[in-house]
Amino acid sequence: MKSLFSLFFTIVFFHFSVLAQEEKTDTVKVSAQEQFDQLKAHNESVDEILLDMKSYLDLARKLKFSGYMQTQYQVSDGIGGGPYQIGSFSGGAFPTSVGSRFQVRRGRLKVQYENDLTFSQYVLQIDVTQNGLGIKDAYINIKDPWVKSWNLRMGVFDRPFGFEVAYSSNMRETPERSRMSQTLFPGERELGAMIEFAPELGNWTNYNLKLGVFNGVLPTANENDNRKDIIGRVGFMFPLEEQNISVDGGFSMYYGSVRNNSKFTYTFGESQKQFLVDSTTTNAGKNYGRQYLGVDAQIIYDIPSIGGISIRGEYNFGSQPGTSTANSFYNPAGTITPLYQRKFYGYYVSLLQNIGTKHQLLLRYDVLDPNSEIKGSDIGTIGTSTTLGDLKYNTFGIGYLFHLDDNVKFTFYYELVENETVNSATTNAALILYKSDVKDNVFTFRVQYRFPY
Repeated sequence: MKSLFSLFFTIVFFHFSVLAQEEKTDTVKVSAQEQFDQLKAHNESVDEILLDMKSYLDLARKLKFSGYMQTQYQVSDGIGGGPYQIGSFSGGAFPTSVGSRFQVRRGRLKVQYENDLTFSQYVLQIDVTQNGLGIKDAYINIKDPWVKSWNLRMGVFDRPFGFEVAYSSNMRETPERSRMSQTLFPGERELGAMIEFAPELGNWTNYNLKLGVFNGVLPTANENDNRKDIIGRVGFMFPLEEQNISVDGGFSMYYGSVRNNSKFTYTFGESQKQFLVDSTTTNAGKNYGRQYLGVDAQIIYDIPSIGGISIRGEYNFGSQPGTSTANSFYNPAGTITPLYQRKFYGYYVSLLQNIGTKHQLLLRYDVLDPNSEIKGSDIGTIGTSTTLGDLKYNTFGIGYLFHLDDNVKFTFYYELVENETVNSATTNAALILYKSDVKDNVFTFRVQYRFPY
């Protein structure tokens, strides 16, 4: 009996052991299937993430952000808000009763998207300062995909005239552009369209051409007449590598007009040394020429063991319509103001010496004569109708720049501004102060941060 019981127990135990083993095997099979399904789902999820990452990387490669900020402290030898403006061409006129100030001169943020497949480019740049928010650039650029030498640009962008107008403020060594450039091209930009020829290969790589059609008003102002202004520049560059010299330059032209909303038009008679008035009724609504010609050149020589030295210069002349008291770029809009026609000339010459990679020394001299047909000693004479808008200015600047690193730059710059002295017998209240040089020199200490470098 005992043997039979042992045999029965052994059979039962073996039976349940087999069942348990089969159940365990089935469990293992189910677990392995679940793990496979999970792994497959995980791989699919990783693939989706990688695809998303690739799209983001493609976007990041095409989308570029850049910008810079310029903060500064300025002090003048005069006080703002008096009988004459101080600092108008040094970042804006000093406020009333102010002889020193802090400023956020520029706060730029630029977004640029480039599509390699269509050779197209989108650019938007804004400027944020203590005075508010403004648009600097807003344009589309399309390059031809065949010979890759032609570009079409439309929107708000730099006028294609000379060198200084398009030279970026974060690269420029002087705090501001010359008085000539600020007067002829306030804000630098304009609304319009431009064709550019800039070949990358072949015999014409050292030459470029820019030709644009613009509203001819102000950088972001709406058109106010049915005329358009034409601006163009032919440029060249000759690198003389064996001599460590590079020579760049160009010839520019501006052909435009300004509408006179008044019937009064004043033209300067050189022989009479006075403005002559034409009050014909049909003058109202008539357009008068705004026409410039210019030449610019930049020479760079690399001095061994010291650093590069560069000489830059630009000379412009032509006719500039304005008002009785101002020779600045005139946008009549809805005002009914007599128009004054003046012939002008202006130029600047700058010398920049690099000392190593950290230091730069700078000298610059610029001149603007808004009425080249009269001398200072005749301005203010009774009967000439001459005003502050006819005064010639010479500005001498001396500066030192220190590059802390690729992002940070310090600028120390002093401007000695000299005005033309007027007729000593003038009784014109606005001109009496200009019988001698007024106190409007300005010192600027600026810190700039830019990204990327």
